[in-house]
Amino acid sequence: MTDSIYKNQVELAKIIEKYSGQDGAHVTAIPSLFFLRRSNVTELNHRIYKPSICIIVQGAKEIFLAHERFRYGPSDYLVASVDLPVSGQVTEASPDVPYLALNLVFTPSQILEVISDFKIQGEKKGNANRGMFVSPIESSMLDAVIRLARLLENPNDIPALAPLYTKEILYRVLQGQHGGSLEQIAIEGSSTFLIRDVIEQIMNNYDRSFRIEELAEIANMSVSSLHRHFKEVTAMSPIQFQKQLRLQKARQLLLSESTDAADVAFRVGYESPSQFSREYSRMFGFPPKEDIKRLRESYDETINV
Repeated sequence: MTDSIYKNQVELAKIIEKYSGQDGAHVTAIPSLFFLRRSNVTELNHRIYKPSICIIVQGAKEIFLAHERFRYGPSDYLVASVDLPVSGQVTEASPDVPYLALNLVFTPSQILEVISDFKIQGEKKGNANRGMFVSPIESSMLDAVIRLARLLENPNDIPALAPLYTKEILYRVLQGQHGGSLEQIAIEGSSTFLIRDVIEQIMNNYDRSFRIEELAEIANMSVSSLHRHFKEVTAMSPIQFQKQLRLQKARQLLLSESTDAADVAFRVGYESPSQFSREYSRMFGFPPKEDIKRLRESYDETINV
């Protein structure tokens, strides 16, 4: 790690601490920028990663996409190029040296704008690539990130300058080791672009049954090609992808509402409550009722500390 990278990370850590104050995820005055802070190692949690760049300045984390593990810390950054159901945990954190990170959300149209503005030449229809990757952090990228974060001190500058700094950050990712993987989500006709449409269809209709032929038609692919390219991007099949969405949504509903598991099972698309309970237990490690009780008790303990 170079001195310039270390210096920027120290400054970023101070900014994140200033605008966080306590553990959790925190919105900022820059709509696409979020700060994260944790004082302790966490258990495995499940969520949907939106297209985003994740940069850690203190601590470390590991993310699981299906059975694939991505580990990263202050020397790296992680990119999710499409919506992905993942599980993850903070693996290095303490009250004295908390986990500090930032998350910058982007859209495919922003990627396309950068490609167009800077005339980036890539493969027009390359093979589908994994929708998540870890790359080494570079000082040029971190320079742009620190300039973006500093705008929080001068909020009047955010509307004019935040889009420019964000564009520079995306440019640095596109020029990086795995830039081609990010580029493919914005190039019309590429396999990743077509799979993105299928992901969007499943995300918007996770609670209904679908025929695989429907999804293949959306992607303008054969069923076998759809399976192959979908797994390349997401590390899972369309059915597995939908199942993870359903179970994550069910957990959110059980936590936020006073309702029983059978009702939630039907609401997220299951026809059999017993099947729902089995698959819920397999994914989260506990039956629905026990899991929600455990999570609520854990949350109450955190609040009371």
